[in-house]
Amino acid sequence: MNSSLGRRAAWFAAASVIIVVCSGCDFGHATPTAPDQNNVQFSTTDLTVGTGAVAANGNSVGTSYAIWLYSDKATDHKGTSLQGGTPPNFVVGAGTLIKGYEMAVVGMAVGGTRRAIVPPSLAFGASGDSTGAIPPNAALVFEIQLNSVQ
Repeated sequence: MNSSLGRRAAWFAAASVIIVVCSGCDFGHATPTAPDQNNVQFSTTDLTVGTGAVAANGNSVGTSYAIWLYSDKATDHKGTSLQGGTPPNFVVGAGTLIKGYEMAVVGMAVGGTRRAIVPPSLAFGASGDSTGAIPPNAALVFEIQLNSVQ
């Protein structure tokens, strides 16, 4: 009888651990961007106002950027940092890059830096990016520097 009670206590302890460990699990529904970020609004904030030529649709521009996954709990909404870079020059409004990035560049002057919050609908949407670094339905935060306008 005593060993039966011991086995029950051990089983109960193990089950309790499993319940506690899995209480944060959402099997089959977990996403790194939960809760849904589709309600995040596109916005821009100039961090440094440039003094050079101003970018407009149809201009070829050179930029560099830093990028983060959006977080409603982090300072400036900057969640996980992703690898930034310097994309090749692109024509603003031509659809070469994600729409939110191109929208954020419009109106910037060379030498300026702008923070852009980009909702999933203007980024990679329900599919995420092809590398898996940006999950489905992720809003993004960019800090974009405008280097040239032609």
